[in-house]
Amino acid sequence: MGIADIVVFVLFVVSVISVGLVMSREEEGHGRKSAQDYFLAGRGLSWWLVGFSLIAANISTEQFVGMTGKAADWLGLAIASYEWMAAITLIVVAFVFLPTFLRSGIYTIPEFLEYRYNPFARTIMAISTMVIVVGVPTASVIFSGAKVITVFFEGQTLLGLDLGDMTIASWLIGIFAAIYVLTGGLKACAWADLIQGAALILGGLVIVYLAMGALEAADPVQLAATAANPDVSVDKLANSGALGRFFELNGGDLPQGKLHMVRPGDDPEIPWTALVVGLWIPNFFYWGLNQYITQRTLGSKSLAEGQRGVVFAAFLKLLIPFLVVVPGILAFNLFSGDLKTQADRKNAPVVEAFHAGSDDVFVFTDTFAGHYPELAQAMVTHNEARTGQTAEPIPVDGDPNRTGTRLRDANAKLVIHAEQQGVPLAQKLIGYDYDAAFPTLLANLLEPGFGLLGFVLAAIFGAVVSSLASMLNSASTIFAMDIFAKIRKDASQTELVRVGRVCVLVFVLLAIFIAPSLGAPQFGGIYTFIQEFQGFISPGILAIFLFGLLVPKAPRMVGTVGLILNPILYGTLKLAAPSVAFLDRMAICFFIVVAVLTTLTILRPLAQPVTLPVNEQMNMASPKAVRVAGVVVVGLTAVLYVVFW
Repeated sequence: MGIADIVVFVLFVVSVISVGLVMSREEEGHGRKSAQDYFLAGRGLSWWLVGFSLIAANISTEQFVGMTGKAADWLGLAIASYEWMAAITLIVVAFVFLPTFLRSGIYTIPEFLEYRYNPFARTIMAISTMVIVVGVPTASVIFSGAKVITVFFEGQTLLGLDLGDMTIASWLIGIFAAIYVLTGGLKACAWADLIQGAALILGGLVIVYLAMGALEAADPVQLAATAANPDVSVDKLANSGALGRFFELNGGDLPQGKLHMVRPGDDPEIPWTALVVGLWIPNFFYWGLNQYITQRTLGSKSLAEGQRGVVFAAFLKLLIPFLVVVPGILAFNLFSGDLKTQADRKNAPVVEAFHAGSDDVFVFTDTFAGHYPELAQAMVTHNEARTGQTAEPIPVDGDPNRTGTRLRDANAKLVIHAEQQGVPLAQKLIGYDYDAAFPTLLANLLEPGFGLLGFVLAAIFGAVVSSLASMLNSASTIFAMDIFAKIRKDASQTELVRVGRVCVLVFVLLAIFIAPSLGAPQFGGIYTFIQEFQGFISPGILAIFLFGLLVPKAPRMVGTVGLILNPILYGTLKLAAPSVAFLDRMAICFFIVVAVLTTLTILRPLAQPVTLPVNEQMNMASPKAVRVAGVVVVGLTAVLYVVFW
């Protein structure tokens, strides 16, 4: 970073944090904060704060690292379904979920379960949500933020600290986020998010613009080697501009094409069946029932302001794939060699262990075998000796992709035998480090010394801090309001805020310790890790909330049964049928839970619907213009799916 970059970076970060803290204190006055002030911003958030805050809390390095990495890998534009389907999900949340939540005056999503079902259901959801928030998204955002630092600043130090070390980078990010949320609470987060959300969108546009320029200037022969489209023409690439090259390299209707939404039914991550059911489950859970997202909407000053903010966020979600997914595809086209270099560094200890005579069974991807067929073949021979099994003959030809696939498939059967025999497996060897796609773009496209690098890095750093602050604030809210306040019924407002702040410190420490381990290839990339592990709770929670909101006579036992049954089902399926895509696994669990809850409702219906509490101070008017805007967003989403289906 040049002097100008450092100045811009420092000024931007200091400005964002200062605005958040100053606006938080000005609106709350100079007295002590109440729990409502600290956890829900005094229920005074306007629509633009709600909308930008939703996006800033959501879009962080987990998208810029995880989603960009998946786009660089085989998924391409298909990963955009998480964003575009979220737009429709948000519209449903605005007009189905939000009115009930605001009318009841709840602080947390688990709190609703006590009113609708029973205190036990509230406690189960509070504990499981808190564990998942800290152990999965919070740790993942710290990891992905640290990933950007370690790749971009590799070999550099700060105050004697090695910035290429994942553990040190995780500590730096976690400490900054904790300081921020400790001082300001939700309102400081929301005001900072207003600036941060705009900066993220602008920074994403800069990266796309620079990447397209680099694509236009790149050598067509080198580009052809990265093509997902098997029919790519070097001559056509040579005579095409940036946009033409992008479509020529990544188009095509075959499964390896990266510019369509539909993946084969056996795709391990987003099969076409997931678009029908499976992908809706994490979407509705995340946007409607996930505390660190919905806490923004619960802080709305009125139903109209909340709905406007959610619809605005839904519109912004339609833009995100063009700022996050497209750069991931471009990263592989432009810098696949750099991604291979990053993978080689990650693989080095495992390869050394193999040459040193390790007794482990070795696992590798098709791309690793394509790069190093002799080494992969030697590992297959080693694995045959360790398992006592014989792999099928592996024909090797001049195509590294076919060779790599055949070697991987032959080895996969040996790995299954090793697992059955209890033989330890080494860390999976990979051909490309796809999670390094975004930081690789930054390192190659942004020239130091002009201030632009400082701005983009500040926007990314702010996104990390913003998302972490949201997660830590929500987890501390759940502990303070759903657990501590139930134990200490006479706890004062000041005591609740103090407990929330202590929780922030505890939770960030736990997440920092977890984060460095998430780079292991067995997690399948950071984005898959986040989505898959939330499946232990999301189908069950979605099912019981749908019954709680839409089935007035669903019995109170429904809440407890759904929460306990889902993790048992999901864990059983994960062990018994690991080949089933996790989104399909979610769908199976969801339908089984719904069937059980339907049976209970038929057998033991409530005589009278449950009476929920009412927040008399909340204005529940819902303007027609907001509903029209919601319909427009749904229509735009449909158009995008038609174009890219």
